[in-house]
Amino acid sequence: MMKSLLLVAVPAICCLMLTPVTADNNNIVFDDTTGLGRTFDGIGGISGGGATSKLLVNYPKLYRDEILDFLFLPNFGASLQILKVEIGGDIQSTDGTEASHMHNSWEENYERGYEWWLMVEAKKRNPDIKLYALPWGFPGWIGQGTSSPYTNNNVTADYVVRWINGAKTYYNLTIDYVGIWNERLYNVDYIKTLRSVLDQRGFQNVLIIASDDGWQIAGDISKDPELAKDVHAIGCHYPGTWSSNEAYLTGNKLWASEDYSTFNDEVGSGCWARILNQNYVNGYMTATISWNLIASYYAGLPYYRDGLMTALQPWSGNYVVQSTIWVSAHTTQFTSIGWKYLNHTSGVGKLPSGGSYVGLVSPDNSDLTIIIETLTHDHSICIRPPLPAYSVTPQNVTITLNGHLAGISQLYVWYSKLNYNGDASSMFNSLSPLKVVNNSVQLSLGLDEVYTLTTLPGGLKGSYPAPPPAGQFPLPYSENFEGYQLHEEPYNLAQQTGSFEVHKSGSNKFLRQMVLNAPLAWCEAEKLKKAVNVIGNITWTDLFVEVDFELPSVNASTGVFVAVRINQGGCELMNTWGIYLFATSDYKYILANDPFQNTVLTSGNLPAGGGWHKLSLFVQGQKAYGAYDGTGIFSVNIPSTPPAGFAGIGTQSFGLADFDNLYLAAQQEGMAKMTKYFSNPMPESQPLYFIKEHN
Repeated sequence: MMKSLLLVAVPAICCLMLTPVTADNNNIVFDDTTGLGRTFDGIGGISGGGATSKLLVNYPKLYRDEILDFLFLPNFGASLQILKVEIGGDIQSTDGTEASHMHNSWEENYERGYEWWLMVEAKKRNPDIKLYALPWGFPGWIGQGTSSPYTNNNVTADYVVRWINGAKTYYNLTIDYVGIWNERLYNVDYIKTLRSVLDQRGFQNVLIIASDDGWQIAGDISKDPELAKDVHAIGCHYPGTWSSNEAYLTGNKLWASEDYSTFNDEVGSGCWARILNQNYVNGYMTATISWNLIASYYAGLPYYRDGLMTALQPWSGNYVVQSTIWVSAHTTQFTSIGWKYLNHTSGVGKLPSGGSYVGLVSPDNSDLTIIIETLTHDHSICIRPPLPAYSVTPQNVTITLNGHLAGISQLYVWYSKLNYNGDASSMFNSLSPLKVVNNSVQLSLGLDEVYTLTTLPGGLKGSYPAPPPAGQFPLPYSENFEGYQLHEEPYNLAQQTGSFEVHKSGSNKFLRQMVLNAPLAWCEAEKLKKAVNVIGNITWTDLFVEVDFELPSVNASTGVFVAVRINQGGCELMNTWGIYLFATSDYKYILANDPFQNTVLTSGNLPAGGGWHKLSLFVQGQKAYGAYDGTGIFSVNIPSTPPAGFAGIGTQSFGLADFDNLYLAAQQEGMAKMTKYFSNPMPESQPLYFIKEHN
């Protein structure tokens, strides 16, 4: 295989890259007699990293099932072959936090979070889908007093393997692959310990992918035969279609274990089409996994619409099947994990006038699938890394089938054309089969096209009736948590730090914040040292928010808050602004313009006394009103910035805090509520005002 390669110097991503020789004429030969290339390991999507499927759970069942079919059902939509999920660690991992199965060392719970549900639904539709699990972070106790998960490798390995065992014990889910620590330092001794613990507990078939970052681990693998054996595949993130020479020479499988992460318009679809082919053409990567699976998190959180499809309005039922779904189908509906790529000299390469092609054959050599893409540079730019200049021009090519492939008499054809001029793209259309004459077929290739030529007669562009139109988050909104199972996470509250779950006392269900100490964080959001849970619409300006709260007698937070106009989430949470009303455990209230309370707008004392209390905040223009237990406590002027943002609840510090009877209302009702709470009438009501959304 190496004889067919040129070694060239390339800046930025890797020092050396493997570049296939491009054919010097328009005759593209597919021939299996020269041997076969690497084994195809699948196309997939990531749920997590973090909370990217958050809103999907709350969709009406009819539309939720349709969405899941578009993602997972074989021969219907994307027909994904790998589902990668986050092992929740109570940490902010991009768009929210996902709950750990062990908030503390003394407890274990497998009813938390929604990844279990998603994996079950994926397996229900495709029993052959592979499941891949990866931590983005860990609960604080894992660090044993440090900020590293590698302080005691046995503790960390035990924690991860317990999650894998929980998947099997409680949901009959077999985890196929497990990673180390997303985009953070790997530890060779930990990888070996994890392999040992997996084997000891009967999970010999769970394979390790490392290190879900760059190609750096290849250096250690090349020097350590035990590590090389323990690592099933080297997983790299955003490789730009190139692997390093050192990684290639290890002989290990090479994966783009996280890729794409691009706004899912037609340019994003072009990015996805290009990398699905060229990750193997350029970099010999046999699996490509999209971050993320589905953009199902609030607009206004980071990386809006960076998923294979979009579903962010459970209240309306609206969802969008993007072109990325049909780009995926060009590969996934006509291959299976275990197929083999043809060699680069005889079925994989670059087209003479730009673009690429890959050929794959079934394990018994009875079927052939060819995927061709001609995506132009400006129409296929991914979010990262930068894309070097290249050109594509229309071209006519002859495809010649040699060897065992010479017996093929016709090829079924599926075609997509991505449009960028405002016209709708033409996606995943079945064309008339091509007759193979004298072992050859001719194709006229335009720009920004994807073709699949295959011996397989299947394939389907699945469809459902159009979903309902999009609509605003409904106000008023109330939540008493009575409809949830214990330990379930409320549907529409999007936790940004901390971990919130439903608990019960007597006959009453309520929401409890569970994180006691700072976790081993993935990003800087946890520097807040607070739990934050947002809801609604980042364009909300004037709003009423109210919640009942209680601070438990043991392991409690030092206080709670309600807030409006929270203008950021995700890893930038520590830089957020808003209007925050805190009630503290020493019976004080603080109104602040930021969660750190660096800009205090007013403060005062509250009546002493434990038990449940009601905290209310109403903001209108540059005026804020607060109430405690139904009595007004302040009316003050506030800054004009931020002008809009989410509503939210949370804690003043990590520690237990209980919430109930959350209520949100628009301006008119908020005015009426506060008028009741204050003895003096408030200014006349004005219409609820929204800042225009930027899509």
